[in-house]
Amino acid sequence: MPALDKFRKSVTSAVILAGGLGTRLRSAVPDLPKPMAPISGRPFLEHQLDYWIAQGIEDFILSVGYKHDVITEHFGEQYRNTSLRYVIEPEPLGTGGGLLFAISQARPQNSPFLVLNGDTFFDVSLSDLSEFHFAQQSDWTFSMFRSKESDRYMSIQIAPNGEVLSLRSGAKGGLVNGGVYLVELDSLISCQFPLRNKLSLEDDLFTDMKSLGKQLFGFESQGRFIDIGIPTDYFRSAEFLQPIQSTKE
Repeated sequence: MPALDKFRKSVTSAVILAGGLGTRLRSAVPDLPKPMAPISGRPFLEHQLDYWIAQGIEDFILSVGYKHDVITEHFGEQYRNTSLRYVIEPEPLGTGGGLLFAISQARPQNSPFLVLNGDTFFDVSLSDLSEFHFAQQSDWTFSMFRSKESDRYMSIQIAPNGEVLSLRSGAKGGLVNGGVYLVELDSLISCQFPLRNKLSLEDDLFTDMKSLGKQLFGFESQGRFIDIGIPTDYFRSAEFLQPIQSTKE
């Protein structure tokens, strides 16, 4: 069936949202953007790139803003023979505005593509996530984990088939948003927000896509999750990442 062709493509592209101001982490890492926070002698972003390159990502678009020169000068246009492209926010645009601006300036090579947060790490199998996304013919698939402290994250309520029923910040207990998304490019192109608006993924784009009738699904992963934007998690990140990285080498 021709309508299913878009669900038979390999996932080889990713957009990393790396433009935040990092105010929560300033006490621990005062002079660097969050993705460049050192962990075991290497920037956090290197650990993240290594993980997704090992799963087949070949093309990265980095949405950067605050102290972007630290990132661009460290990595340049290639990392481990993988293409890196940068989109510099003209002003702080938030996670949603940064994503829309990034894809307007540098389209992913393939769709669907990953969207990743530059300050979180979630151990998610790309092949399992892709299989679920394709089977459900999803426009936007959330990777989720179970958390007892979900008031820190966006809570996701799903139907038995994984369809997203509701998204709510600050709810306690249950499945929460892990910040790894598989996204069909068409679902973003149809968003109704003008470019260069400051927008949130959670409060603006997700709500807009639901109102437009887009197919949103949630995929539960058993992988480990860490948010280095919080100093307490940042200080334990080296121990957290070591076993994950060793399995990918």
